[in-house]
Amino acid sequence: MQTAFRKNQVALAVAAAIGGGTLAATPVAATAAGKAQGQYVSGDFHNHTTCSDGSISMQKLVKKSTDKIDTPWGLDWFVQAGHGGSGNRNCTLAEDASLETPAYPLVYSGSGELQGPTTTWQSSNPAVQPKGLVSGSAPNQRMWRWQSLQEFQYPIVEYLNAQKDLPLFIGVETVVPGHEHTSMSVITGQIPAELDNAQLPGSAGYVALGDANALAQWEYCFDRNDTDTGRGNTTVGSSEGNNWNCSVPGSLNEADPNWNSTAQKLMPASGSGAGERGHAKTLEALKWMAAFHPNTSYYAPAHLERAGPFNPNGNNGFNVEHLRNFNNIAPNIVFGMETQPGHGASDARGEYTIRRNNIGGTNVDSAGGTTWGGTGVYGAQVGGVWDALLGEGRNFWFFASSDWHNRGSFGPDDRRTTQDFYPGEYQRDYVMVRNGNDKLRPQSIVDGLRSGNSFATSGQLIDRLGFIACASYPGPGYRPNAAVEALAIAAAKQNTDVDKSGCATMGEKLVVRKGAEIVVSVVVRDPDGHNYSPYSFPNPSLLQVGIDQALNAPELDHIDLIRGMVTGYRTPGAEDYAGAWPNNWVSNPDMSLVPAAAKNTSAAVIMSFNDASWADAGNEFLKMTYRIPAVSASQYVRLRGSNLPPSVPYETDADGNPLADIHTNATAVNPSVSGGNDAIAENANLKIPCTTTGSNVPDNGATYTEGSAPIDGCPAHLPTVNGRKMLAYDVAAWADLWFYSNPIYVQVAGSTVVAGVK
Repeated sequence: MQTAFRKNQVALAVAAAIGGGTLAATPVAATAAGKAQGQYVSGDFHNHTTCSDGSISMQKLVKKSTDKIDTPWGLDWFVQAGHGGSGNRNCTLAEDASLETPAYPLVYSGSGELQGPTTTWQSSNPAVQPKGLVSGSAPNQRMWRWQSLQEFQYPIVEYLNAQKDLPLFIGVETVVPGHEHTSMSVITGQIPAELDNAQLPGSAGYVALGDANALAQWEYCFDRNDTDTGRGNTTVGSSEGNNWNCSVPGSLNEADPNWNSTAQKLMPASGSGAGERGHAKTLEALKWMAAFHPNTSYYAPAHLERAGPFNPNGNNGFNVEHLRNFNNIAPNIVFGMETQPGHGASDARGEYTIRRNNIGGTNVDSAGGTTWGGTGVYGAQVGGVWDALLGEGRNFWFFASSDWHNRGSFGPDDRRTTQDFYPGEYQRDYVMVRNGNDKLRPQSIVDGLRSGNSFATSGQLIDRLGFIACASYPGPGYRPNAAVEALAIAAAKQNTDVDKSGCATMGEKLVVRKGAEIVVSVVVRDPDGHNYSPYSFPNPSLLQVGIDQALNAPELDHIDLIRGMVTGYRTPGAEDYAGAWPNNWVSNPDMSLVPAAAKNTSAAVIMSFNDASWADAGNEFLKMTYRIPAVSASQYVRLRGSNLPPSVPYETDADGNPLADIHTNATAVNPSVSGGNDAIAENANLKIPCTTTGSNVPDNGATYTEGSAPIDGCPAHLPTVNGRKMLAYDVAAWADLWFYSNPIYVQVAGSTVVAGVK
């Protein structure tokens, strides 16, 4: 729905086109010509069950994430991915009869008690024995994730894929040597085509037709938390099992001082230099993927700002140079970052906060301090890390995730949360999948992620996007705005993209002659009705500026068109290749302090569309067009949009940029140093009151489920400051919505080659 509130149109001049050098490199992304039939489908690739540190079973998370009736936010595709390492809980056991299937019935102990997903492997009926170098004491010994993936998680996901006829497969949120976490998978062997015609068992027991052997081997070889030395075998020293060797073609392998001959893998020592040694091992992991599974794997650093800057002596965050290193080594595999993190309802949104990470005895901020409108600073800051990477012409895309673990202070079936949203409930990635008339399969989904033809959105702010750039020349080659708008309208309404000579969409490159005009058309669907928020009372953030808009009926306020210039890949070792994001960014967000390596000073908002400058395209669709005048240098354009206008206190600045989420974060903040006196108490940063008193506000102790009447007043779980409820947790997330598109590149003849895209 269009908002009745009209803000002043942002008047921004187009920066003069600049020249640049050229660069030759191997292109990796899809071309615009002759594209197969496709559609945008929504999914999630980062979430957790009791196989790692989640709160529910595999069956329950699949149902919650994909069901379109009991949980109406059901996704089109789903990757179940938990932490690497080990765990002691049998996540294949279901909670209740609603999750029971013929092949995986409920399991009871010898005394008749239901065994749910928190039952340990060794307490299960029958007991399951962990393999390899086992840690802990029975019956709580831990199973290595490689065994869990190979023998238990993959078979149940394959079965559910076939039984529900849903595109499900397995990934891992790997614990990264030298860094924090990455969402990844190797899909080789998973969900074979013969599964389409398989006869599923009518009784307990399922033998998978495919396998996750490649993913299990990668996890054993390269996850930082996998310290097993058993080579995927029954016991250390046994030859019964996988007999894995983690050698990488062309690398030192056993000649590396970090090589463990028993484990047949790199096992870098901790202590001084551990971060550098760990990063080197991670580069070997990417080389392994590129050598053995180049088209069937992906690797997207997760919530990559959360753990702060890179620590050469430990395992913390990712600086821009590490992202460059990854993409240089494996551009077909490391093609983006998960910079819109999950944990959106946490007391520290995204679990980002100031003074979060202890590095060398000092508590250091998450990069950027907090999230900014729910997005990490690398993706949220115009001209920051993402724009620096795009300004090189890299194929490096923006992704979001749920990072589901639990509901915090509520049970998993409650609609309220003080921690996580379910996959698809709040955030989702819309990805162009070119499956033609075939069913959705893991390979087509991975190919879609790789293409960059995708956008991410929170709170169902939009659910369709046609984003097109076309070349226009004087004379016969002239394209009027209406012609390009028509292409964008057709694409958005048909939930597909454009296949037209002289035009390109997200993740693609438009090659033009010098002097061309670039016609950029955007069509979105701002859906009427309600989103999946359980709250119907007015948005407290918008009430600050006199807008009465229900939290469960958000309206798109504006869309920013962002442009940056492309100047080519930066050289490893050069002054502009490496650099950490400034600490204390929350208190001093000054781009002049950002190292040259981590910014693109040409990136800027060149147009802000709103109800004064877009037009109704019918059936909830909005259309808008902008012409970039005669171009002389290679560049890119991308989009972001929000339900919040500029100058919303504590939410947006005067230009509509998101502000730090610190003022809706209820968490207590660490002191700068252990024992210091500058800690911040919980709730001390909260600034936005929630004042609506409703007639349907359930107590915290009562379970509020799907299908119940919407909560019409500020909920009981919001924190109170000086007797007033304050905006925080899930309410803060539903109040502050954003979408981000991936870029369209424009390569101008005679200017810099956009080397990362064909």
